[in-house]
Amino acid sequence: MRIAYFEPFSGASGDMTLGALIDAGASRDLIVEALQGLNLPGWRLDVAHASQNGIAGSRATVTADDHEHSRTWRVIRAMIEASSLSEPVKRTAIAIFQNLAVAEAAIHDATVDDVHFHEVGGIDAIIDICGAAVAFDQLGIEAVYSAPPRVGSGFAKSMHGVIPVPAPATARMLANAGVPLPPASPEYDAVPGELLTPTGAAILTTLARFERPAFTPSAIGYGYGVKEFPWPNALRVWIGETDDEPAADAGEILIETNIDDMNPQHLGLLTERLFDAGALDAWVTPIVMKKGRPAFLVSAIGRAADQDALVATMIEQSSTLGVRIQPIQRQKATRRIETVTTRWGDVRVKLRGWNGRVIDGTPEHDDCLAIARREELPLRAVWNEAHRIAEAFIGLGIDDSGQLIRPQRTSG
Repeated sequence: MRIAYFEPFSGASGDMTLGALIDAGASRDLIVEALQGLNLPGWRLDVAHASQNGIAGSRATVTADDHEHSRTWRVIRAMIEASSLSEPVKRTAIAIFQNLAVAEAAIHDATVDDVHFHEVGGIDAIIDICGAAVAFDQLGIEAVYSAPPRVGSGFAKSMHGVIPVPAPATARMLANAGVPLPPASPEYDAVPGELLTPTGAAILTTLARFERPAFTPSAIGYGYGVKEFPWPNALRVWIGETDDEPAADAGEILIETNIDDMNPQHLGLLTERLFDAGALDAWVTPIVMKKGRPAFLVSAIGRAADQDALVATMIEQSSTLGVRIQPIQRQKATRRIETVTTRWGDVRVKLRGWNGRVIDGTPEHDDCLAIARREELPLRAVWNEAHRIAEAFIGLGIDDSGQLIRPQRTSG
């Protein structure tokens, strides 16, 4: 399983997260191409080299001509839903903003839909969050982990005046997610300032498990913030592969239910919520029940550890009266994401391995579609070229963690 592991030793913000993911290999050009689908005018994403204490990284900066710094969650959600972003990217971005909206609503005693985002309602914050969602999708990230974040100390200025650090919304999200915090540090606390912003907290508390799994790293990125501290003001991210075989005492489960009294238009949201609850896969199958009644079989595969969340989602988000649960075993092909360069730009390719060899490579549809739209080309032309280039990987060795084993060159 491909993961991202964050080390927020200097906290985190939206731009630091985006910068770290780009520094680790996400394409700035493909991110910008995807974000054009938000139909937001007057913004630009620049990525520059940054370095401190001998550690090189990237600084992502969003500049925007934005006269509407305060937007409600209802407005931002409608904007994302109406965009041409891919469905996985939409789900990620909406989940992050929803998490932030719940925290802000609790603080300001407002309804979630109508809560106003101030600093995080501007175009720059929208680009940071949606851009990070695109980057996670680009890199093929299937799970996110994080070390405990540094939050900072002292006070900060906001639209509501001077507030304590961490900001109330940040503190609320950390508490809601049960995030462990590192102990007080004389080195960090001697330099007051906000390290973990609400945007950075929203991304981490929505997506990350605050633990460090065993994994094999393949890339590292550093995303630099604007402030200067005695230490590198950067967010470090590791990209790597874990052995995602289920533990013998946990395993995976199949949850199913038959539904014959629910509006079929609501099934799409049900499957989305199942994925949000941890489903590894979810689908709907038309069936016929007793007395010839048309119905639907809703199925979800998940980890046994996520059983309670998946069952609750299945029952709360549908009309079912109960679900069936059974343990399952799966055999899985080895997977790896590589990037190939076509004459029109980069395309990610999903490699499949079996018995220690790469057996095929499939270009990512969203990347091919973005190029086809930009260059006004038939989609098949982009897909075919990317697939042809990817054929060079077929036959290469690949180990169980997804690492490629290239043949050694011999001299003579």
